[in-house]
Amino acid sequence: MMSGHIDMTFKEETKMKKILFAAALVSCAFNLSAAGSAVAKVQEHPISVELKKLGVNATQINPSEVPGMNEVLTDKGVLYVSDDGRFLLQGTMIDIKNKTNLTEVALGKLRKVGIEQFADSMIVYPAKDEKYRITVFTDITCGYCRKLHREMDDYHDAGITVQYLAFPRAGVPSDGYNDLQNIWCAADAAGALTKAKAGSSVEKVAACDAPVKQQFELGQSFGVSGTPAIIFEDGSMIPGYQPAAKIKEILDSKKKS
Repeated sequence: MMSGHIDMTFKEETKMKKILFAAALVSCAFNLSAAGSAVAKVQEHPISVELKKLGVNATQINPSEVPGMNEVLTDKGVLYVSDDGRFLLQGTMIDIKNKTNLTEVALGKLRKVGIEQFADSMIVYPAKDEKYRITVFTDITCGYCRKLHREMDDYHDAGITVQYLAFPRAGVPSDGYNDLQNIWCAADAAGALTKAKAGSSVEKVAACDAPVKQQFELGQSFGVSGTPAIIFEDGSMIPGYQPAAKIKEILDSKKKS
């Protein structure tokens, strides 16, 4: 009798697992379908159609604080477009009453999502006792980028992990772009970047195919126009070099607020 009871329980448990697994598959398929549907809706939106004529791809369209205008997140940054897609504004929108830079808030969202998509193609210098993580758009020809890199120990002592994305200041294509490509393709990319920032020539890597162009375009969509550009985990950005102590001070302040 006892063995029969155990056998029945096992069968019921197996059946339940199959049911739960099937439900999980249905849920996953539904979520993927919903995500695909959402993307399709954005692409079919009249605003997206008009922007495509300008070579701009919209990823998200939201009503703005101004009636009749929409906040559009694109691969070229944040744009404001009228409901019918006829009028386009590019610039900063400020909520005077609440003293809020609405464009920067929108860019913060765009940066967080974009950085997550490139998480596997960054060159990372991890702090042993990590408290914070910053993302830095960098170039090896930039003096302040080299200065920041020379102070990597200071960042690590402050508990700050530094992860790099490429931003060739001379554009794509250029010699700087080619060098960054080869650095990102190197077997020891972190070592290659450190040597290049110390003034060593960059070794060519055969059949190199790194996402430097995509990272450069990502930076442009974030509003990056020079290097270094430092992005915090909340999506906010500081253009230009800052010493580790100042960055830690800002990060500590963000943590308290």
